[in-house]
Amino acid sequence: MWVDLSEDELRAYRSSQTDPADFDAFWADTLAESRRHDLAVSVTPIAVGLTTVEVFDVVFAGFDGQPIRAWLRVPARRDERLPAVVEFVGYGGGRGHPMENLLWSSAGFAHLVMDTRGQGSGWSTGDTPDPAGTGPAFPGVMTRGIESRETYYYRRVFVDAVRAIEAVRTVDVVDAERVALYGNSQGGGIAIAAAALDGHVSAVVPRVPFLCDFRRAPVITDRPPYREIAQYLKAHRHSVERVHETLQYFDCVNFARRASAPAWFSTALMDGTCPPSTVFGAYNAYAGPKQITVWPYNEHEGGGIEDDAIALEALRGVFDRAERH
Repeated sequence: MWVDLSEDELRAYRSSQTDPADFDAFWADTLAESRRHDLAVSVTPIAVGLTTVEVFDVVFAGFDGQPIRAWLRVPARRDERLPAVVEFVGYGGGRGHPMENLLWSSAGFAHLVMDTRGQGSGWSTGDTPDPAGTGPAFPGVMTRGIESRETYYYRRVFVDAVRAIEAVRTVDVVDAERVALYGNSQGGGIAIAAAALDGHVSAVVPRVPFLCDFRRAPVITDRPPYREIAQYLKAHRHSVERVHETLQYFDCVNFARRASAPAWFSTALMDGTCPPSTVFGAYNAYAGPKQITVWPYNEHEGGGIEDDAIALEALRGVFDRAERH
């Protein structure tokens, strides 16, 4: 069943999330701290037995210089520098197996899949630990360090994402002027944040994005991962305002207000994991050119392969126009 507002109401909906006065300064300082560390990008070929795609194991310095792993996949035959798609993965997943996820490289793009620190055991494997201590937390990562903006888990992840963009631009097969971001669920939220923080990407594709509209999300769905926030506050009754003060700095509604790259969103009206009003909270706030596909009878899978087809057509158009100019 539909879990939220009607489509007409969703298009009129505006999030109540507010911007902290020092939002931009906080993130500028956070990025500056990590940029004091050299990117230290290493790109190592991996023999996987494919004939049309080459795979590389990538390591770069993320938050606080900590090593982050990624897979880079590129077409085996290439005559010039390639546009790149940087992908961020969904909650609980990691970069996975080097032979999976071949769409973007098969389409002729360089494809970097960032491992998400401290995840990668829920549905796909990962190889990057999160060495930072966090204090008490509900199982999962949503509440790690949530009582402070400095210690919150997604501070580290969002910096990792920006550094992933910077890292892929250094790879010799990549056209540094043509880099797009793509992600599903958590990956979609990370993509919105990274697009705003980087400021120079060509496009962003947030599919059924997570990490949006934190004031609303935990009180209109009982499903994880938003449930982790509610469960934490159920135990930490006096931390409600402090937690929401932290989350203001990580809400993709606030990042959307600062993002200017063309964006292709998607949402599903039966999605109880990332309810559509939370997605529209970010979409309606998004500052750049934007489109959204609404799937009325789908859940958190959204449009599935249909979303991929829309994204492929959109990104090919963006990259082709950029190449001509």
